[in-house]
Formats: sequence, structure tokens, C-alpha cells
Amino acid sequence: MDRLFALDQRVAIVTGGLGQLGRQFVTALNAQGARVVVLDERDSSEADTPTRLHLKADVTNRDSLEQALVRIESTWGPPHVLINNAALDSPPNAPAGTNGPFETYPIDVWRRVIDVNVTGVCLCCQVFGGRMAAVGRGSVINVASIYGLVSPDQRIYEYRRKDGDSFFKPAAYAASKSALLNLTRYLATYWAPHVRVNTVTFAGVANNQDDAFLEGYTRRVPLGRMAREDEYNGAIIFLAADASSYMTGANLVLDGGYTAW
Repeated sequence: MDRLFALDQRVAIVTGGLGQLGRQFVTALNAQGARVVVLDERDSSEADTPTRLHLKADVTNRDSLEQALVRIESTWGPPHVLINNAALDSPPNAPAGTNGPFETYPIDVWRRVIDVNVTGVCLCCQVFGGRMAAVGRGSVINVASIYGLVSPDQRIYEYRRKDGDSFFKPAAYAASKSALLNLTRYLATYWAPHVRVNTVTFAGVANNQDDAFLEGYTRRVPLGRMAREDEYNGAIIFLAADASSYMTGANLVLDGGYTAW
């Protein structure tokens, strides 16, 4: 069984690799023997190692991604795994206006979220996924959200509106994550049978949210809590490894039961 989940010497790219979940994925992939490329627009304070390569890149800039691919190939060869994890959202503490009513939602914010969350995934698939397709093997994992399956429950944020804060979970993030589901299906059939492409749909992750939000959110979750930041690692390893060798074009949902109600 251990061999099904082994990633010995496989080159795995994690976009947004310095984020909360990205760091978890990087650690988990390393533990399974992968050579991990940490791709992020931010500079890393961590040094490269024989099994970890830190590259600064912008997922919305093809030239930046192609330069990263050259560095990856010169170091380890063509990639085996691509995890499209980089994304933008408007968290509860975002500037006023970005979490306001839909009717006045800033279109420049909409464009930026779509640019990173959809166009960025498309470009990474073109550059890194295309290289995997050229060599005839690989696994692409697109990280989506429950808000790509269902609408955000605006009632969760009612406590803020009662306090005079015109807060609504915005539409751009939900629209962007929904788009990934069909991009996944498209690429799964386009690159079949050699490159597998799947989506993982995650729910919210605990990250010091305020008590009122947690109470409203966890009431919607059958398991009664938000996810720990390490609880999605198993799904990533499963889809990256041979354990999921007959799985493509699928959406693996890990949400504590949120979308079951």
C-alpha cells in the first residue's frame, strides 16, 4: 500500500506555496519523497534544498512561468505534478467596498480575482501541464472551494450587518472557483489518457476567525468545525500519486459535510 502513495523523485509544483495551505502541501509532498517547487509571487526566506526549490513567479504572467519552467527543468527535469493552489479571496478583514453589496462591487477587484484564480490556473496548465503532456505523464490538481458548488450563505455574516457593517461575501471568488470545475473536465479529456486532471473542493480552514463568524459557519457544517490546515494533505497526496491512477475529470470534495445540507 505504501507504494501507491509514494512520490519518490517526482517533481511537484505548488503555486501559492508560501500560503497557509500551500505550506502544508509542500511539507506533505516532501514527506512522500517528492522534489517540491514552491512557486509564489512573494520572496521566500527559506533556502533551497536538494528536495525543495523556491521560485518567485506570477501566475498571471506567462513569461514568468516559462522562466520558472526553465529553472525547474535545468534542476530536476520536467514536472510530474502541478497543484494550482494560488488564489485571491476577499477575507472578512478586507478593505471596505471589496466586501460590500454586489451592486457596487468594484469591477477592478472582480477582474483581479478572476485573473489570478482562473487565468492564472489556465496559464499554469498551459506552461507546466503542457510540458507534462509533451512527455506523456502527470497529474494536475486544481484547488477549488465549496463556493464553487454552492452560494455563500450570507446569513453567516448577518451579525456584521446588524452592527452597521455592509458586509457580503463577494461573487468573484465563487464564480472563479466554479470555473475551475469545468476547466478541469475540459483538460481531463483534452490530455487523456496520459495526464490526469482533477479538482479538490475544500471548505473553510481555521485561521483565528472571530467567534461570531465561527458560530455561524460551523452551524452549517455536519462535523461541527472548520478544517485544520493539515486535513487536506491526504487528498493532495492521493491525487498526486498512483493511488488515484484511474481518476481524472473528477471533483473530490472535503468539506466536513457542508454541501450535504
